Amino acid sequence: MVTEERLILERVLDEVRSERQLSRTNWERLKGTFGDRFDKAWRLVQERRVKRYAFRPSGRVTWVVVGQGGEYQIYPNAGYCGCDDFYFRVVDGEAGLCYHLLGQKIAEALDSYDRVDEEDEAYRLLTGEWRAQIRAEED
Repeated sequence: MVTEERLILERVLDEVRSERQLSRTNWERLKGTFGDRFDKAWRLVQERRVKRYAFRPSGRVTWVVVGQGGEYQIYPNAGYCGCDDFYFRVVDGEAGLCYHLLGQKIAEALDSYDRVDEEDEAYRLLTGEWRAQIRAEED
């Protein structure tokens, strides 16, 4: 099921990138595949709670999603999110993606996210804040 979810998502995202929109058919396909996770992910996209931080001059990019519990650092290429759902459902194989990762992938394909430009000096501070948030949630 997890692999099937990812295959469906990739097919839909390929169409979204070429059409520059999420058609009703693809919206229904994602809703049918991901259910409540899609609803939450779509809300993230609609409310522009997906952020792409670009640091200069290094060109380093970091994705952050503002979820219900705070800001979660996302590593889309690795398929990683710092949220509890990732640890409890994705790592255990119950789900292929948490809704934060799903939202990030949809937002990126639609080119619908907030862009934040920062100097490289801010990278360590910001990533430290995001990691501290994860540690605080674990306590």
